[in-house]
Amino acid sequence: MKNLLKRRILIPIFAVTILFTGTAFKNDFFEIAKQIEIFTTLFKELNMNYVDETNPADLMDNAIKNMLNDLDPYTKFYNEQDVEAERIRRTGDYTGVGARIRTLENKLVIVEPYKGYPADKAGLKAGDEIIAVDGVSVSGYDGDASNLLKGAPNSALQVTYKRQGKTNTTSVTRSEIEIDAVPHFSMIDDKTGYIVLQKFNNKASLQTGYALKDLKAQGAKQIILDLRSNPGGLLNEAVNVVNLFVPKGQLVVTTKSKVKKYNKTYYTKKEPVDTEIPVVVLINGRSASASEIVAGTLQDIDRAVIVGSRSFGKGLVQRPKKLTYGTQLKVTISRYYTPSGRCIQALDYWNRDENGNAVRVKQENYNVFKTKNGRKVFDGGGVFPDEAVDVTKNTAITDAILNSQSIFDFATKYYYSNTIDDISDFNFSDSEFNAFKNYLNTTGFEFETETEKALKKALEVAKTENLDDDINRDYKTLITNLDNSKAKAVEDNKKQLINLLTEEIVKRYVYREGLYEYYKTNDEAINKASEILSNPSKYNRYLN
Repeated sequence: MKNLLKRRILIPIFAVTILFTGTAFKNDFFEIAKQIEIFTTLFKELNMNYVDETNPADLMDNAIKNMLNDLDPYTKFYNEQDVEAERIRRTGDYTGVGARIRTLENKLVIVEPYKGYPADKAGLKAGDEIIAVDGVSVSGYDGDASNLLKGAPNSALQVTYKRQGKTNTTSVTRSEIEIDAVPHFSMIDDKTGYIVLQKFNNKASLQTGYALKDLKAQGAKQIILDLRSNPGGLLNEAVNVVNLFVPKGQLVVTTKSKVKKYNKTYYTKKEPVDTEIPVVVLINGRSASASEIVAGTLQDIDRAVIVGSRSFGKGLVQRPKKLTYGTQLKVTISRYYTPSGRCIQALDYWNRDENGNAVRVKQENYNVFKTKNGRKVFDGGGVFPDEAVDVTKNTAITDAILNSQSIFDFATKYYYSNTIDDISDFNFSDSEFNAFKNYLNTTGFEFETETEKALKKALEVAKTENLDDDINRDYKTLITNLDNSKAKAVEDNKKQLINLLTEEIVKRYVYREGLYEYYKTNDEAINKASEILSNPSKYNRYLN
């Protein structure tokens, strides 16, 4: 047993050792070597002497991931399974059933079947709860149950699922799945082209370039580039997307690091497609990283008008580092800066508050920078739009409702209760919004505000000081008032919530492809972008 443990211990020790190569290793050789030796001896003694049987691999996996938790959320350790998942995210290619899946405690939930792919062909729909795959129960599966859906192309599997309380079984034949970076492009009117860029995988610039050329051939004289909810991806693809609209040799982004070799400047290297065509870029609070490079750069050089709400604010660059035995470390190596010199990182992970949470850069600490034409832009909090559209901005209450899956679950219930003949005319009514509010009440949705947390903490302190008799009465009154305020907050955010509900419901009837068609006539941000583009003098005023 001891020899076996020693052999198994060597595997993660090599992985830890490899973390500390490079400049930091040279500068702090003794301290790093000392800490590795302490950890090695602790790990050995723990596994050899602990009263119950231990799993060295699991212990090491937890140790590494907990160590990285004190840094930023983008610095991650990937075991072999994680490495494959990251490859899929980067390339968009894999073999499976063709659906976005959410893993819950004892089931897999279909979030979105991709049109024309195996899950869709087999009749699976958003909201279906997969409870078994080929007779293997999801609830009893040891590991990531979503792996049960993966396998060789053309291999079949039996999927048992629940829908609206009934259990069904269907056969699904796996296939190769290719997720497009640009899932949609089309003409909005006779002169406005619309391109949706959903992610920055290695197809992003190629597919965006193809869409731009195709739309120009159809007569497009102006472009709306939709980067809303695009989480980012490959930095070089962001540079190449910018290059479609700007000349060769334009500075796009600079990265700065404590490691000299990571200090780089990225310029456009190719001939552009069109440097004159008017462009509006759409962003929201879930547009991050590479999306912010594109939006921030086009804003800094006054090449596009930015419409929507403030972007996420991720100004950090990661790079994968291969470790031993097929594992990887994705490590933050630098910060990026747009052409004006601003870094739009919003959260400070290295100076946390008393609860250990990263603090947001305060508005009074933002620095002013200038665009090419002298317009003021700011660092410290994402890309700010030139024209704000409130409906694209999530608030604390809308985020809480989204995270509770209430919108998703209500849309599932709605789909099986309503028939829609023409989705282009769909309008989520006031009575339906009232039904949604009742649904929140019946499902026990709870939202704890920061104010509530502070009041609870104050009451706990008061109890330790024997001051809680009178305070307790006032506390209950304050909580009651807060509950009333939260109910009002749902109503105050009605427009945003209706927008989110509409999006989820429309997808149920016409897939994501149909949602983009629906957007073209019903989306407030697209309508605002079209309005700006239709008035050249107004468009130019934004840029000057």
